[in-house]
Amino acid sequence: MPLVVAPPLVGEGDTCGAGDRFAGAATAALAEGALASEAVQLAVTAAARFVACGGASHYRQDSPATPAPGAFGLAAAREVVARTRAAGGRVVATGGCFDLLHAGHVATLRAARELGDCLVVCVNSDRSVRGLKGAGRPLVGQDDRAQTLAALGCVDAVVVFDDATPLGVLEHLRPDVWVKGGDYNLQEPGAARPSGGVMPEADRVRDWGGQCVLVPYVAGHSTTALIHSARRTAPAAPEEARRSTP
Repeated sequence: MPLVVAPPLVGEGDTCGAGDRFAGAATAALAEGALASEAVQLAVTAAARFVACGGASHYRQDSPATPAPGAFGLAAAREVVARTRAAGGRVVATGGCFDLLHAGHVATLRAARELGDCLVVCVNSDRSVRGLKGAGRPLVGQDDRAQTLAALGCVDAVVVFDDATPLGVLEHLRPDVWVKGGDYNLQEPGAARPSGGVMPEADRVRDWGGQCVLVPYVAGHSTTALIHSARRTAPAAPEEARRSTP
């Protein structure tokens, strides 16, 4: 049965080189362990972005890097950052658990990408999520979460980290802009520490000259709320149903 993959965006740029971009992205994804269908989806996105950015006729050695989705790991992210900075671009990073990716996450990621020339997403590992959210989380494993994020057209690289905060990754990348959703609070230098939702990495980002930015929080979109809603509406298990029968 044929697999139909629609491009995430349609451009009118020069298509010369799009096939090479497709082949390169697919090869890289397969080398990282992606399924053939996943590799094709990543490659379609990479080729579509290449054409939308003008294709080969608009490529310049000094233009900001627009790497294909599917760049995984710290080494790949550092390469993306280096190429972007060499071209004079601005590096943006954001982070989170991204368990059950939803419209609120996508809105945050898109808003973050618009603030610069590349976006690196720092993703909590499974162990890190359990430490933050408790037993039973995450619902989606770290590899699947990373693959899903990397398939988004606004994401240039994904790094999975094992600590409670992404500070270790940020020390390596030193982004120009660190972005979080509006449900967090920014502690301004010299101000009293606000209660709840504080970014522990904010002070360190400022130390190297980076800027911390909040983007609007999309009300009504929460992974925890989705999980609770699913549990409330799920049919009772046979044993539970028998026990509840008078």
